[in-house]
Amino acid sequence: MLLSQTKTSDGHIAVVARDGTEAYIVNNVSSVYELALDCAKNQCKIIDRVGQLGLGKAVDLEQLYAEGKLISPITHPDPAHLHLTGTGLTHLGSASTRDTMHQEAKADTDETLTDTKRMFLMGLEGGKMPNNEIGAQPEWFYKGNGNAVAAPGSALTSPSFAKDGGEEPELAGIYVIAEDGTPFRVGFALGNEFSDHVTEKVNYLYLAHSKLRPASFGPEILLGELPDDIQGRSRILRDGKAIFDEPFVTGESNMSHTIHNLEHHHFKYDIFRQAGDIHVHMFGTATLSFAKGLIVENGDMFEISAPSFGLPLRNTHKIIPNDSSNQLMEIKHL
Repeated sequence: MLLSQTKTSDGHIAVVARDGTEAYIVNNVSSVYELALDCAKNQCKIIDRVGQLGLGKAVDLEQLYAEGKLISPITHPDPAHLHLTGTGLTHLGSASTRDTMHQEAKADTDETLTDTKRMFLMGLEGGKMPNNEIGAQPEWFYKGNGNAVAAPGSALTSPSFAKDGGEEPELAGIYVIAEDGTPFRVGFALGNEFSDHVTEKVNYLYLAHSKLRPASFGPEILLGELPDDIQGRSRILRDGKAIFDEPFVTGESNMSHTIHNLEHHHFKYDIFRQAGDIHVHMFGTATLSFAKGLIVENGDMFEISAPSFGLPLRNTHKIIPNDSSNQLMEIKHL
């Protein structure tokens, strides 16, 4: 089953469920967030709860998408309580992509291994441990809160000081934190972990700066187990024509870490187990148009798709010209 959210004519949120091609409004629920917390509190599966609530009128999801009425598939009433984070160097081939981007050394001796390759090898050797043992700690980064989330179909914006705005097609895990601090996984969605790769390339220590950009996920959340091998496609359209069209793979058979290990190393921190919070955690990629030498322009369209996840995730790239961020910030005294 797939879940999504749409805005109604009176400004409220309607939850949409679909299994196959048919999509229906879920009765008596005001948001996916409310639905997820209810299921966490009562220890029941979302699919079962949707069955109990029942389905209302049929809707045309593609038409709603075209009309700009789909919103992010989970939202928080207070955007500050939605956390947008991610892990990198988690996929087979991701180290070579990152190294190529940074133009780092290629030698593989202990003395000349880059930090990128060392981190990748740590995951390759210890990211999938037997018997539910805790595996290697991955790279981790912060992207922002709910104010940094761009809805499917909307723009991913680059501030005027940005050097680049490039897509990163990947999976996002969607979580809510129950009243007792237990993380519950709602499901998985397609994600565009939009980043500034030129800034990152200046110096690896600028990674944190390069990640402070908006991101998008959805339009639908896949409930239940994640397929082991996911074959997706990442495209960039300019004036309606594809200027980049490459496959990307994800799922644990294509990763150096298990999903559970990546989840553990995020939620082991108490600050990420605060009751009522939402977490959207990106799991990494090995496919970047920037690594192929493409520079994204204002107005380009990103499209990320994979068969199990319903509608493709589409966002335009928008550069904000001449904003105040390139001027020295005035800090006032109290």
